[in-house]
Amino acid sequence: MLQNGLTAVCRAGAFALAAAALLFSSIPSAQAQIGSSRYSAVVMDAGTGEELFAINADEPRYPASLTKMMTLYLTFEALERGRLKPTTRIRVSRHAAGQEPSKLGLRPGSSIAVRDAILALVTKSANDVAAALGERLGGSEVQFGRLMTRKARELGMRNTSFRNASGLPDANQVTTARDMAILSRALIRDFPQRYAYFNARRFTWKGHTIGSHNNILTEYDGADGIKTGYIRASGFNLAASAVRGNTRLIAVVFGGASTAERDDHVMALLDRGFAERRRSTDMMVASATPRLIGTAHAAPVVAPPLRKPPPPPKPATARKRQAAAAARGEWAVQVGAFTKPADARSAARRAARSLGTAHVERVRVDGKWFYRAQVTGLSATAARRACKARRGPCMVVEP
Repeated sequence: MLQNGLTAVCRAGAFALAAAALLFSSIPSAQAQIGSSRYSAVVMDAGTGEELFAINADEPRYPASLTKMMTLYLTFEALERGRLKPTTRIRVSRHAAGQEPSKLGLRPGSSIAVRDAILALVTKSANDVAAALGERLGGSEVQFGRLMTRKARELGMRNTSFRNASGLPDANQVTTARDMAILSRALIRDFPQRYAYFNARRFTWKGHTIGSHNNILTEYDGADGIKTGYIRASGFNLAASAVRGNTRLIAVVFGGASTAERDDHVMALLDRGFAERRRSTDMMVASATPRLIGTAHAAPVVAPPLRKPPPPPKPATARKRQAAAAARGEWAVQVGAFTKPADARSAARRAARSLGTAHVERVRVDGKWFYRAQVTGLSATAARRACKARRGPCMVVEP
């Protein structure tokens, strides 16, 4: 039943898969995932919230144990507000003890300290512990699911619905790659000290050492979190974060065929993301050319062939033209590229509601027609401000 439910709600368009193949053609380990109807991915700059890559980012997916990221968010929030302390004992009910593995094997009537509960979630991904935390914070796991969903809305996770604290199968518990990237960023931003829990490689419980399920922590330079997940209906999921230099990236992948394939794919995405960030930094130093921020369920916009540029105008003339264009509102923002004009028009209209005028531009790339969704009639300041405020993909287009 769960598999049928997923098929009904998770249909990825043929072009989205083609776009994925185009975007990640240099990553051999990704091929099996890209061909799966369960695949989706996002790479995000944790500092700015800018998306570097997005494939099927808003398609519904089962979160599996990535759900525990929200359970931990609410646990950290309770610690910050004084509702819990690291030493607080969490009672284990019959319901919590009866959860399916992975679990610690807690018995009804026993208890576990909050600190140990957190470590059990980030390493063992213990479902019995997650349920016990949910009952303590929500009164019941059902009520806790409502609290989780409410918090998701507050954080901007518009397409997520939680039903339990663990991520065990529930046809109505769905999320998206983009929403889980938003949650990943919120954990890093809102709890900078407690986020260190996600870097735990092991956990000792009653004399036994339990290793983390997250192999990225030891296999990828700079990785320090976040969470793995798997149920049969979702495939192998992972939300990861890594730091190199002054840049922290988040990568979220759904639908891996195996742990190894998923991990290799996430590491390849992070590699590509850091390389993109380095190129972007070099471009920003070299010129004022704006950068494309992510994709929008479509192929990346490809620039036309380079031509010999005309002689540059004199500096005074260039400044005058730039100022005149900015004042006249000749700037624009691009919010996506699509294969269907109707999709482009819809995206442009949504973006233009509070900005300017919706516009669709048709371009031919590699023998195929694409439609760029844009909002025109903006000043330079308004265009930059719009992209900075926008959650989804956005690119400033100069006159």
